[in-house]
Amino acid sequence: MVRKVMKQYFKDLDGEKPCGIYSMVVNCVEKPMLEVVMNHAQGNQTRAAELLGINRNTLRKKLQEHGIE
Repeated sequence: MVRKVMKQYFKDLDGEKPCGIYSMVVNCVEKPMLEVVMNHAQGNQTRAAELLGINRNTLRKKLQEHGIE
């Protein structure tokens, strides 16, 4: 799916120069991923951090950045 969307993104640019692609993709993917993982972990941040393979404090920071409670 990512490959398909990225190919379409470059087509849609229609000759315009792309920039900040990494940040754009991470911002588009990170919030829904965190929401799904938090839901799966039933709101348990420790479990969600384990599932994601990140530190709990990092998870808390990312949740705050995205306005996820």
